[in-house]
Formats: sequence, structure tokens, C-alpha cells
Amino acid sequence: MASPHPTIPDRPPTARELLAFYLEAGVDCALHDEPVNRLSEPEAAAPRTMDAPVERKPLVMEQKAVPRGTPIPPPAPDIAIASAREAARTAPTLDELRTLLDNFDGCALKATATRLVFADGNPEARVMFVGEAPGRDEDLTGLPFVGRSGKLLDLMLRAIGLDRTTAYIANVIPWRPPGNRDPSPQETQICLPFIKRQIELVDPDVLVCLGKPSSQAVLELKDGIMRSRGRWHTYDTGTRSIRAMATFHPAYLLRQPIYKRLAWQDLRSISKALTQTQT
Repeated sequence: MASPHPTIPDRPPTARELLAFYLEAGVDCALHDEPVNRLSEPEAAAPRTMDAPVERKPLVMEQKAVPRGTPIPPPAPDIAIASAREAARTAPTLDELRTLLDNFDGCALKATATRLVFADGNPEARVMFVGEAPGRDEDLTGLPFVGRSGKLLDLMLRAIGLDRTTAYIANVIPWRPPGNRDPSPQETQICLPFIKRQIELVDPDVLVCLGKPSSQAVLELKDGIMRSRGRWHTYDTGTRSIRAMATFHPAYLLRQPIYKRLAWQDLRSISKALTQTQT
């Protein structure tokens, strides 16, 4: 029969065994350089009177140092949206708008993205294409539409006599969402003032929104892409009205190549509009 009392070891524990015990108990840091004997007799305290209250020191919890580069949590969405609107208004040029985005911490996507994906192409182009958000390839290069969908977009541009020297390309969201997930409505609203200011500064003759999310965010269309594509709309910058159209996103065409025929019709309308505005 086992003894009801614990066995007393015949030797004191070694330093290694004590350290292992402390670690198992959760003691993993030292508070002082010198050991403190908690069983020693305390020093006699000075007598106190009713006129001398005891000084109570505030309780301070030890905090671990935050490593440099740790992202700061973004502000509340309504505050971030207001901050984005105010910041975007103050950018007089595309370069300064890019700098503002580099320094803007109101969107949580910035903390998980590799780099800012601002734009590509000619800022003086007469046509501007706006997608939704960068993917993995764009996140690595810092340029929009450089993956498979970007190669298809290049072919689409070439089909109507354009390329990246005669077109300007950007996204509503300038940072890649983790895992290529869809941006949340809050993330879209936070980034929207910046893409709107970008459109104002580029001031194209024709604006093309690629895909449903872009057309709904920028052009405020309610219908899906199948019903909204191929129709002309008006985008008002506040100082000028721009002809705008929604069409399929190249990534969608890669999944549904049957709709390339409809995309070609949209491209022909865009080309015709550019010819008309030029004359």
C-alpha cells in the first residue's frame, strides 16, 4: 500500500533540477539581479500615527518590450474613413498622393501586405483602368496587373492599339488582402477617397472599371457586371464629367473565357470613344 505522505528526497535538488522546476511552474524571468530570501525576518517598520497615512505605491505590471516595426492597430473605421478623405483632398500631385498612401496607417491591409501597389502606365494617358485589389504577383512587384490577369489585360489593350505607355492602370485597394480574399466593405470605403483623388489627378477622357467590385465602388452601380457592362456612364470629378464604362475583370475572363466575346465588344466601344474625344 502506498504511503499517504510524499517521499522526501534524500538529497537537495541540483541547480538544473531547480531551473527545470521553475520553468515548468511558469517562472521564466528574473525580477532582480540578486536573489531575495522571502523567509528572512522583515526589518522593523517605523511606527505610524493617524496623521501619517501609509504611502501606497501603484501596482505596475511588467510589460514586454514591443519589437521595432510592430504594426500599430488601425483606428476605428469611421475615423479611418474621415482621415482618408481629408488626406486625399490635400494631395496636389500623384507623387504626393503616393507618399500619403505610404504613410497612411488607417487600413489594416497595409500591415499584412508586402508593399504598396499604387499604379502603372502613363499618368498623362487618355484612358484609365481601375481594378479591385492586388494579388500575390502584384504584392511582390508593387505594380498592378502583372500576373496572369495582367498578361490578359495587356492583350486586351493591344487589341485596340493601347499598351502601358498609353494607358494608366490602378486598383481601388492599393494593398493585397491576405490570401487574396475579397476586401471588406470597410476596407473599400477607407481606400475609396484615394482612388477617387487618383482619378481626378490623372483626369482621363475615358474611365474603365474592371469587374463588379470596382464598378460598384467607383461608379456606384447597383447591378452585377453582366447587366452593367458595355453601357456608358458619367463619372463626375467635381470639376469635369468623364465617360465611364464597366467591363469584365481579366481574372473573370480567365475563369469564364466564353465572355471574351462580350469583352471585345466593350473594348471596341472604348476605342471608338477615345477616337471621338480625340477629334
